[in-house]
Amino acid sequence: MYVPFEGLSAESRVWVYQGNRPFTSDELSAAANMLRSFCESWNAHGQALKSSYKIEKNQFVIMAVDEDFHNPSGCSIDSSVGVLRQIKSLIGVDFLDRTKVSFLLDDKVMLIPLNEVKSSFASGRLKASTITFNNLVPSKSEYEAKWQIPVENSWMAKYLTKATLTP
Repeated sequence: MYVPFEGLSAESRVWVYQGNRPFTSDELSAAANMLRSFCESWNAHGQALKSSYKIEKNQFVIMAVDEDFHNPSGCSIDSSVGVLRQIKSLIGVDFLDRTKVSFLLDDKVMLIPLNEVKSSFASGRLKASTITFNNLVPSKSEYEAKWQIPVENSWMAKYLTKATLTP
């Protein structure tokens, strides 16, 4: 059963999927319709899931389930990945490519291949204060508080020299 994202409890489980490019306005509308339709019928073992979605920065899909209402099963979680594959088939935005890291540069989401992250720090393109996206946040409350974080607070801090860290 679909509910507005704001109506889900703070402890609701979330999954963040990063698109390989932003949606166009037409694609955004089509994707939102597909996600809403999916959430309206999303269930686990015949039990409706209290669920929602959010599209952020025209490029991220956040799926959420209120586990206090009913727990999702492995199959139901797999079905949520299925709707993302349907979106890819229809629109061409891939949400399952894990070879790029997203950063917020000049108010735009930029994807940098994993093998270029270290050199992007060395060249100064990325800094300790650059915002990155923690797509592994487990709950709605953590998504709201810790999804967008400075690089120095992320797993990528290991690529920073001590001189680039904020005191």
